[in-house]
Amino acid sequence: MNTRQVGPFRVNPIGLGCMNICPVYGPPPSGADAQKLLLAALDEGVNFFDTAALYGFGESERIIGKTLSAKRSQFTLASKCGLHGVDKNGDGKKVRVLDGRPETLRATCENSLRSLKTDVIDLYYLHRWDKHVPIEDSVGMLSDLVRQGKIRTIGLSEVSTSTLRKAHAVHPITALQTEYSLWTRNPEIAVLDACRELGISFVSFSPLARKFLCADLSDTSQLLPTDWRHTSPRFHAENYANNLKLLDAYLDIAHDAGCTPAQLALAWVLHQAPHIVTIPGTSRIDHLKDNMGALEVKLSDEMLLRLDKAINHSNVAGNRYNELANSEVDTEVF
Repeated sequence: MNTRQVGPFRVNPIGLGCMNICPVYGPPPSGADAQKLLLAALDEGVNFFDTAALYGFGESERIIGKTLSAKRSQFTLASKCGLHGVDKNGDGKKVRVLDGRPETLRATCENSLRSLKTDVIDLYYLHRWDKHVPIEDSVGMLSDLVRQGKIRTIGLSEVSTSTLRKAHAVHPITALQTEYSLWTRNPEIAVLDACRELGISFVSFSPLARKFLCADLSDTSQLLPTDWRHTSPRFHAENYANNLKLLDAYLDIAHDAGCTPAQLALAWVLHQAPHIVTIPGTSRIDHLKDNMGALEVKLSDEMLLRLDKAINHSNVAGNRYNELANSEVDTEVF
């Protein structure tokens, strides 16, 4: 099987992001269907599963633990801390909280281990850097968790090169996870090169541009009111109408490459550098199988140039995050 290195782990270059088995973009699959999806992923060769304490306020971790704990030796498991749900009012309704204090990260890890039904998490990310807490303090706690055998390696998500270097000086960072796709090119500013220099794997999330690059989302007004994409300026009506105009050239390239639009998006990410792996999410087995077909797609230099011209940071309309979400990330911007 074609594999790439993520720290000490050899993984399929296409993993599975497990946010979609919780309500984020639309109705989540039933519990039974979510379990079928996870097992189908294993059957398709996925051996890198990515979840977080935040996803469904622990539900994603619980489903993975229930479904895959008996097959734990067959895959590399990643989860995240620093963002989680808290029942602030005592009414059972959790709200999203950013908290990078060492004692909180320790408690979150303990909860995740129980939910995931495992003794150790292979790759444990700081989901977001809490800017009220020095990155050295948060990573210092994660380093303690490595020494205690609760996690094997440390990752960071949505941080700048400067923050990455500060963290790496405290404890070796295995992976940096950030949104990266044809329409989100921020990692190209600095962190892709920094990861290459430091021997850190780069994990691309949302490689399908939250379904935009699947080329079958033509009207965002049809999304459920709770769909996260309503918060993203890129999906607002005027911006999205302009972005849809970029797809004609993109679909022409997919036709020439003999692949589906989703496969083209994933193949483009994997063609950018050998230290990149990607974790598309889905709630459907047919989409999962289509995604895995991207491993067979070969893109010529001419196709890569056409793709760079068709969709890039200068012709996409709208920011990827709104003001609140932007305040919580530390990534470089164009």
